[in-house]
Amino acid sequence: MAQPRISAYLPPDIDPTKAALAFGRRALPKLKEELQSPELLTQQRALMALCDLVHDPEKVYEAIALGFLDSLKSLLVHQDQTVRQKTTEVLSVMASHSIGREGLIRSGVISALAGLLDDPVDICRKNTHQTFDMLAKLPGGAGGVLRAGLIPPLVLKLKTELDEIQELILDTLSNCLRVEVSEALAAGAVTVLKEKLSHPSTAIRSKAAWVLLEISSHAEGKIAVCKEEVIPALVSLLEDTQPEVQANSAGALMFALVTPQGRSSAMGAEAIPPLLTLVAEETSKARLNAIKTLTLLAELPEGRQTLLDHRDTFQRCLDDPSEAVQRAAEIAITVIDWKP
Repeated sequence: MAQPRISAYLPPDIDPTKAALAFGRRALPKLKEELQSPELLTQQRALMALCDLVHDPEKVYEAIALGFLDSLKSLLVHQDQTVRQKTTEVLSVMASHSIGREGLIRSGVISALAGLLDDPVDICRKNTHQTFDMLAKLPGGAGGVLRAGLIPPLVLKLKTELDEIQELILDTLSNCLRVEVSEALAAGAVTVLKEKLSHPSTAIRSKAAWVLLEISSHAEGKIAVCKEEVIPALVSLLEDTQPEVQANSAGALMFALVTPQGRSSAMGAEAIPPLLTLVAEETSKARLNAIKTLTLLAELPEGRQTLLDHRDTFQRCLDDPSEAVQRAAEIAITVIDWKP
């Protein structure tokens, strides 16, 4: 069922056109004073003006130097929802700039934002997760999310959050789980992600497969993916109508099938026919991952026997414009032709 988009509109009693606009060198210092004002309306208008200013990277640099982040962190727990909304929006915009991301990571904003995971206002949560997503793109940000103990709650939020926010959570997890997976595995991430592989949203299916790819790049992740019987679900997505879903699913399989259990599970799920279909499609985004996955299956006697009948499919890939595809096809043919 379709979900409504999260609205960023302010309450009707707040008129952003009446925000006091400050100009010149004293603009940001004046706004900092107004953020600390006991007057609610003054705070709201200062935040609106700040939202406009921080689209400029130079203003972001200046705001960080002036100590704005401490003021903004204190406003995250404000009882007024408009203050929280605009504060999270300011942080989200700042996180879109490289100088902003570095400043937010150093200032401990990640831990401060953790308290908004259960905020009753949808747009506050969305802004919060947008900030996490942007910060996690940096190694320091991904580490900050991990140190803040956010992985277990993020995994749990995948079960209840709005689709828009689920997409952001999956993006954040994909970057964090590249670093470390034990907390996610302990929180049941593989089971949750397996459910998301059948989600009606293309974006969520694709991103869930990508997170499973990151999990499967770790030894303990490979074991969990096999144990939870995720491989048959990934095999079914090889025939998805969306190329991105196919490519990410093939990538996740490529990592998971490094283990004997993974290869056995894939053979049981009859993975070879859909993988061969992807290899034969010259425009398929999944082509390279599919070739590498089939190469792993060719290491099994029954896999090699089946693929010998499709050697021509790999032979045609030797003329592919992509050198990576050519090299993968050469390796695949070598493995298929190997005789004990």
